[in-house]
Amino acid sequence: MSEIIGHQYIGGARSAAGDITLRSFDASTGDALPYTFRQATGAEVDAAAEAAAVAYPIFRALPASRRAEFLEAIATQLEALDADFISLVSRETALPAARIQGERLRTSNQMRLFAQVLRRGDFYGARIDRALPERQPLPRVDLRQYRIGVGPVAVFGASNFPLAFSTAGGDTAAALAAGCPVVFKAHSGHMATAEHVADAIIRAAEQTGMPKGVFNMIYGAGVGEALVKHPAIQAVGFTGSLKGGRALCDMAAARAQPIPVFAEMSSINPVVILPEALHLRGEKIASELAASVVLGCGQFCTNPGLVIGIRSPAFSAFTASLVGLMAEQPAQTMLNRGTLASYTKGVQALRAQPGIEHLAGGEQHGSQAQPQLFKADVSLLLDGNPLLQEEVFGPATVLVEVADAAELQGALHSLHGQLTATLIAEAGDLQQHASLLPLLEQKVGRVLFNGYPTGVEVCDAMVHGGPYPATSDARGTSVGSLAIERFLRPVCYQNCPDALLPEPLQNANPLGIARLVDGASTRDAL
Repeated sequence: MSEIIGHQYIGGARSAAGDITLRSFDASTGDALPYTFRQATGAEVDAAAEAAAVAYPIFRALPASRRAEFLEAIATQLEALDADFISLVSRETALPAARIQGERLRTSNQMRLFAQVLRRGDFYGARIDRALPERQPLPRVDLRQYRIGVGPVAVFGASNFPLAFSTAGGDTAAALAAGCPVVFKAHSGHMATAEHVADAIIRAAEQTGMPKGVFNMIYGAGVGEALVKHPAIQAVGFTGSLKGGRALCDMAAARAQPIPVFAEMSSINPVVILPEALHLRGEKIASELAASVVLGCGQFCTNPGLVIGIRSPAFSAFTASLVGLMAEQPAQTMLNRGTLASYTKGVQALRAQPGIEHLAGGEQHGSQAQPQLFKADVSLLLDGNPLLQEEVFGPATVLVEVADAAELQGALHSLHGQLTATLIAEAGDLQQHASLLPLLEQKVGRVLFNGYPTGVEVCDAMVHGGPYPATSDARGTSVGSLAIERFLRPVCYQNCPDALLPEPLQNANPLGIARLVDGASTRDAL
């Protein structure tokens, strides 16, 4: 591994103009690691954004195959990082080595997935309406449309996935695939990890002949506002808290030129357990659910934070089983002290709320998170109590018992937008409660059947998004190949000479891209 120097990455060079020093910490012990980082100055933020702007016309003009080579080179560089790197990530995040190795593979696979997208060409979204000179009462002109990258993108690293949602994570991969240079704001919880990954990206950029400024990275607290407000930045990718994401959205909307913010922010990911499934396999469901709640210390954006069931002896037996299982779960170290403090505050709020009963879990103290189980009266959901809508980021969940199918419908209607919803059900349950699916489709980005949400496959069909406040824009996803569309915009060519058209729109298009040829116009010429 290269040496950590803690300087900004700007236009292919390193910069350390500021005098504010930052430190990285061992997540388990709280001890400072032997690295220092310089907080970016306003001038450095400006320089990073301008470097991305200079790189943009060069980078987006490259053939898609060249960008694919770049992404594949990043994947190869990530996979070459050695055991010392894995150990460092583990020290900064308290995540076990096996989890980090798996996350690194997911991160490199994301890059390779987008390389495949670039090579097959469907991301262009090419549409062609050929001229109809004989059409009456007026002829139709030749119209051709495809999509280009929006411009430089600011990406904010997430705390809970130091690789897959961070420096070379999904937002960075999607932006680079779209032809958009990136200015990455490193997360303060794993700055040393970010530096090694940034070095891997820069090596890949040099190896494949990418323009300087295709990837830039800055350190520091308080630099995000200047980055989002910089006129060169044309979109923002963010994974984090509702408060942080909403602040970025408001900043971006207040610009002289408003820009989109694609923020993943908050989700409690309801799990609905239906009667027949409970009757047949209640103990098994309890065991699986407990494992999902505490997996990775509950530090997943898809952690099941709300469990709903219909009142019955089977639900009472399930609750008793879950109480016993959650009481047995050991405390775990969280990503950093800030995450632990936030979890402790969330647990305390649940304990203090009338109408919520604490069922299992030790007192929260010390430096590790204690798993917790609560039960809330359904009236809190039906009456819109905001506490049950708030994500408690960590190994905790809340049970809600409803009286019947009608009250279940009402409880689900009351929920805000979510990343996921899960139906634990048998065939008879799904037939009897068929109206749940169209309701959940309006509430979430992904509906699961007889599985658990703590796992997101990186593939073409995946949706990791959902209505607000799960995300700031329900039309997109931050995982899967569809994520590239967030950083693309359409351009239409009218009566353009064939030789001047982008290759995907030319008559003799060698890419074999699926197109709408001689399609119906969206409006008649009058």
